[in-house]
Amino acid sequence: MEFSAAPLIYIVIFVAVVVMVEGLYLTVFGKSISLDSKVSRRLALLEKNQNREQVLEQLRKEMSQHMNARGIPLYKILASKAQKANIAFTPRQLVMIMAGLGVVAYVGLTLGTSAETPVRIALAVAMGVGGVYVWVARKAKKRMSMLEEQLPDAVELMVRSLRVGHPFSNAIAIVSKEVPDPLGTEFGLIADEATYGRDVAESLRAFATRMDNQDLHFLAVAVSIQQQSGGNLAEILDGLAKVIRSRFKLFRRVKAITAEAKWSGMFLSAFPVVALVLIQMLKPDYYDGVKDTQYFVPAALFVCTFLVVNIIFMKMMVNIKV
Repeated sequence: MEFSAAPLIYIVIFVAVVVMVEGLYLTVFGKSISLDSKVSRRLALLEKNQNREQVLEQLRKEMSQHMNARGIPLYKILASKAQKANIAFTPRQLVMIMAGLGVVAYVGLTLGTSAETPVRIALAVAMGVGGVYVWVARKAKKRMSMLEEQLPDAVELMVRSLRVGHPFSNAIAIVSKEVPDPLGTEFGLIADEATYGRDVAESLRAFATRMDNQDLHFLAVAVSIQQQSGGNLAEILDGLAKVIRSRFKLFRRVKAITAEAKWSGMFLSAFPVVALVLIQMLKPDYYDGVKDTQYFVPAALFVCTFLVVNIIFMKMMVNIKV
C-alpha cells in the first residue's frame, strides 16, 4: 500500500512555525513576559530599570500599540486579540515575523514535499499568517482567562485595604505588588498613572475598554459612581466582588454542562477534515480515477464550502451565551 507523508509534513511544519513564534518571543523578552512568571512584568522591568517613568512609558506603549495599528492592511483581524494578549512585539514586528515564518515554511515545504511552486507559496503564506494568528489567539485566551480568575481576589484585596484605612490608589498599588500577571502589571500601570495625576476611574475605564471585559466595566462604573456621588467604596467593592465571583461560578457551571455538546461539535467538525487527511496519507491515489474529470473541481469546492458551513454552524450551536 502506497503511503504519502505530505499531509503529516504540512502539519509538522505548521506546528513548528507556532513553536518558533513562542521561542522567538521568549528569547527577545525573556521569562518576565510569560504569564506563568511569579513576578509581574512591571516589577521585573522596574528591577532592571529603576526609572519608573520609562517603565510606565514602555508599558503604556505596549498596551495601546495594536489597536492604534488597525490601519495596517490585514492587521485588523489580529489587532483585537493582540491587544488582549498584550503582545510586546510591535505590529510591524509581527508582520515581519509573519513574512519570515512564511519563508521558513516555504523552505520546509520545498525540502519535504514535491508540491508545485504556486501551491508551496500559498501554503507558506497561510502557515506564516495562520501560525502567528493561532499563537496570538492562544495567548489572548489564556491571558483573559487568568485575568477573569484573578479579578475577584484582587477586588477583595482592595476591600481589605480600604477597610484598614488605605486610600483607593494605595489599594490598587497593593494589588499590583501582591497579584501576579496579568492583573498585577495592569493594576501597577493604573497605580503609576494615578501617581502622575491621571484619574483612577478614567484609567479603569480605559483598561476595561481595552480588555473588553464586562466585570472590569462593572468595576470602573462602581468607582466612577462612588467618586461622583460618594458612599462607602469598601462596601460597594465587596458587593461587586461577590457578584463577579457568582458570575464566574455560573460561567463555570454552564461550561461544565455544555462540555459534552462542545466536544461533540468539535468532533463532528474535525472528523471530515481528519478523514480527508488520512485518505491522502494512506491512499494518495484514491481520487485518481475522477480528478481529471470536469466535475471534480466543482465537486471539491462544493464539499469544502459545506465543510466550512458545517464548522460555522457547529460553532454557533455550542457557543451558549449567558
